Amino acid sequence: MLIGEVSRRSGVSARMLRHYESLGLVRPSGRTGSGYREYSGEDIRRIFHVESLRSLGLSLREIGRALDDPGFTPSTLVGDLVRQTRERIAAETDLLTRLRRIDAADPTGWEDVLQVVALLQALGSKNADTRQRAALSSVDEVPVPVEALVDAALSEADPNVAGALRWALARSGDGAPALLAEGLGSPVSAVRERAVQSLAELPDDEASGTGGSGEATARLRDALVNPDVVVRGHAALALGTRGVADAVPTLVDMIVEGRNDTDAADALSVLASDTATADQISTRLVARLAHDTAEAPARGRLTQALAGIPGSKASAALMELAQDADRAVALTATYVLQLRDTNYGTHNDG
Repeated sequence: MLIGEVSRRSGVSARMLRHYESLGLVRPSGRTGSGYREYSGEDIRRIFHVESLRSLGLSLREIGRALDDPGFTPSTLVGDLVRQTRERIAAETDLLTRLRRIDAADPTGWEDVLQVVALLQALGSKNADTRQRAALSSVDEVPVPVEALVDAALSEADPNVAGALRWALARSGDGAPALLAEGLGSPVSAVRERAVQSLAELPDDEASGTGGSGEATARLRDALVNPDVVVRGHAALALGTRGVADAVPTLVDMIVEGRNDTDAADALSVLASDTATADQISTRLVARLAHDTAEAPARGRLTQALAGIPGSKASAALMELAQDADRAVALTATYVLQLRDTNYGTHNDG
């Protein structure tokens, strides 16, 4: 078969077939009487072998070794190809992400593009001061897509830079709550904690009014059932300061378990400004005090938490606890009652 026909049937150009011949990859087995190259069936099979290996990313030199060296094994080479392909995909994915973020910034000219690129590079700098300055400038100087700020916040280990990024996210507009909520499902505990901390500092949209009805609060409510106890704790503390009574069970659990119990008690006292919620909190605290598995330190923390809860239910519980068999609990309850008597003038406040 002559070179022109081989080219048509194989899809390999005549020029490339001549190149293969010059490299010794595929040499035509014969020549016609006029001196034209003539390929045998075995030659054509070798051409298809070469093309198949090229499709895997092998160089022509590597293909020659693979076809001609009996001792050549594919395992190492294929492993290298896998690694190289992954690196190439990662690089292309990174480039695509940067291009999308530049597009999202809606630049009006090349100067805007260059500013966004510079800021994105600064957010990824190895220098913490550079990253912090980039986060602070992202609000007023150059509009950075919220996706870039979220990614930076979820990967930031430096506390000062992380604070600046959360500040920037709180002023970034729509989109941040949903993106941060995705971080709550990360397999990395540090990422989950950064996500909930950032959510806790996001304001609800103004249209939602008060009472914790905005998207950020909704995402924090969802976080109350997160499998990660740290995420649940951060969410509960944030919701408590927002006046969301859904946080009460988690806050009480935190007091029992001694996890940020002082902050949890403070959050309960904020929630207790509502009379109905105060009664709910008192009932739950007393129930946990009466539980057989409540250890002495936990009972002491629960008693202290009652100090910040107004109302007759809390006062009645404290009066009973003042007679508790556990001397530490009884002394704590007595002291708290004295404070309440000073502040309210009666134990049966409310």
